[in-house]
Order: sequence, then structure tokens, then C-alpha cells
Amino acid sequence: MFNKKKGFTLIELLIVVAIIGILAALLIPNAMTALQKAKVRGTQKDISTIAVAIAGYITDKTVPPVANGAIDNTMRTALSPLYLKVLPHSDQWGTPFMIYSGANVTQYGITGPASDDFLVASYGRDKTIESWTYNSATPDNGLYSISATADFNNDLVNYNGAFIRGPRAGATGS
Repeated sequence: MFNKKKGFTLIELLIVVAIIGILAALLIPNAMTALQKAKVRGTQKDISTIAVAIAGYITDKTVPPVANGAIDNTMRTALSPLYLKVLPHSDQWGTPFMIYSGANVTQYGITGPASDDFLVASYGRDKTIESWTYNSATPDNGLYSISATADFNNDLVNYNGAFIRGPRAGATGS
């Protein structure tokens, strides 16, 4: 009688490894895109939270706390804990949020800011300010659908409580 050994042949093992490699090649890019979309949405949520806290401060004091860049102790003391229990200081990519108020609101082509204007921004995945310019005549022009990985580099900007730069609501692409 023949003594048949049990086990897998080299060909069977190579086929299994090839199938796993193909599946990984298909799934990993989708997983990375989903991760970046989650970071965009998390950063937008944090920006909205900061904007609501600043709006509450303005309601009580008539002007926003003085801000001209990254969150500092003055901003932290003004907003936390009365208007916001915990003030987020960095976006989902680890870059500090940028906050400007009053006459300091001159980024993105905004001109003639009022004393109660404020802007909260994240520089996106690439951590550098974008050269995009706001146009008050067409405020929706800064909103976009995420259709390419380069879109994760776009800044996320909230001006006086409304997003003027960022993904359209419900339009995160496919």
C-alpha cells in the first residue's frame, strides 16, 4: 500500500498567498482613505465645537477673546471650562488649530473684519496653509467633495460659525 502524506503542496500555498496579496492590494487603499475621511470629520467636529464656544463667549462679552494664531493660554482661559469643558488644541493630524479674532481675521483673503469676527482653521493633512481665497459673493465656492487623496491637504476653515472651506455636508466622495 501507498503511504500518502497529508499536507499542502507548494502550488497550493502559493495560490493562497497570491489571493491574500490581491485582497490586501484592494482593501488597504480603501482603508487608508476611510481613515483620512474620519480625520477630516473629527477635525470638523472639533472646529465646530471651538466655534460654538467662541460664539457663546461673544454672546456674553460682545467681542471674541483676542486670538492671532495657535491656541494659547489666553484663549484656553477665556473658553475653558465655562464655554467648553475641554478645548481641543490640535487637529486629527497633530497640527495646532489656528484661531484669529477681530482685526486679526485677515487670512484666506478676508478683508474688513468686524470686531466680533472670528476664524478657526486646520491646515489639513499637509500641515501648511492653503493659498485658497474666500469670496463673500460666492461663499459656497470653498466647499468641495472629497474625490482624491490630495483633497485631504485642503484647509478646513470656519468663519463666524460657518464652514467656508471644507467638504460639503454629506459629500465625502465614494
